[in-house]
Amino acid sequence: MTAFDASHEGAIARDEADPLAGFADRFHRSDELYLDGNSLGSLSTDAHRTLERVIDEWRELGIRGWTDGDPPWFRYGEYLGDRLAPLLGVDGDEVVAANATTVNIHTLVGTFLDTIDGRPTVLIDELNFPTDGYAVRAQLRQRGFDPDDRLVTVESDDGRTIDEDDVVAALETNDVDLLLLPSVLYRSGQLLDIERIATAAADEGTICGFDLAHSIGVVPHDLSNVDFAVWCSYKYLNAGPGAIAGLYVNERHFGTQPALAGWWGHEKDTQFAMRPTYTPANTAAAWQIGTIPMLSAAPLEGALDIVTEAGIDAIREKSLDLTAYLIALVDEQLDDSFTIGTPRERARRGGHVAIEHPHAERLAAALAARDAVVDFRPPNVVRVCPAPLYTSYADVREFVVTLAEIAESGAYERFDPDGTVT
Repeated sequence: MTAFDASHEGAIARDEADPLAGFADRFHRSDELYLDGNSLGSLSTDAHRTLERVIDEWRELGIRGWTDGDPPWFRYGEYLGDRLAPLLGVDGDEVVAANATTVNIHTLVGTFLDTIDGRPTVLIDELNFPTDGYAVRAQLRQRGFDPDDRLVTVESDDGRTIDEDDVVAALETNDVDLLLLPSVLYRSGQLLDIERIATAAADEGTICGFDLAHSIGVVPHDLSNVDFAVWCSYKYLNAGPGAIAGLYVNERHFGTQPALAGWWGHEKDTQFAMRPTYTPANTAAAWQIGTIPMLSAAPLEGALDIVTEAGIDAIREKSLDLTAYLIALVDEQLDDSFTIGTPRERARRGGHVAIEHPHAERLAAALAARDAVVDFRPPNVVRVCPAPLYTSYADVREFVVTLAEIAESGAYERFDPDGTVT
């Protein structure tokens, strides 16, 4: 077995052998060491190009852009859905770019709650991003149910991860009607076994939904046995701050009345007949609500050009190699006060790594002062994301070297938790 090479030369050798290395040249990069793509991906020249094209169309075509844009704005959400579908392993009609992530949780959870007779039981987990729980509880309250009575919450044994055995056991013992879980836990980076959970849910007759915010664009998916999913596009899809979100609805649910009806979800052929009766599209496009925000949707088109060209399987392979390299460097270069909170098994890891330390907040502030951009998640996590389309192995090594210098010198002790220097 070849010994692990932690040298600068070893990192350069890895970069020279990287088939995706050239994609970094298509991203705008500052002098910062940017390792926060799990929160906001970097701007690419491709995303910039398609945004500029739509601005030019607005300037030159005005309202005619809805019909004469290339592609026409009127069906742009569906066009982007077709582009997104291969990342999810589903058909284009089952996917649409629409709304915001939390809005999509509201409309899809609400839609499926309305199909349940009697008092629904909903399964969530205790480690999911807060907005998911907020939305589920709100949808239960709006239907007259006390969330404390109707929620089954899968707890974590270690405060980092969710055991799929516990999810399956909860499904088998609680007569669950609907579940909403993350694909990747936002703090620890654990990748859940979607296929196993979806199969167990189907066996129990449970409607199965996932929030893919921390996996789409970096993990290939097969959602064919999943009922619905939501995601944002500003992390690994690199579509920009607040970019349009997306949703998936399995075709077996086409024709179900959306909980939040809006004119943009109307069937396209008669949308401008302005009929008082809502006729939803017979695709996932029915869950669109308001007019597509073209200036927050256009960058996704160019961003998808890069993802499609690179290939989601190659992106996943490099992501796993980068995070494995990061974990190995932490093990070798940092002392025992640092631990890895992310599963080490490749199949259980998403695209970022949780480095745990008692003074994580101060460390994150000290890193920022040295132009190394990561983020802190309470109580003790520095999240580090080597985004595979624009992060090099040399970047990862430089980050760990910088972190080691900060820790060994005690430089982080000069920072208050709010980032100010004392």
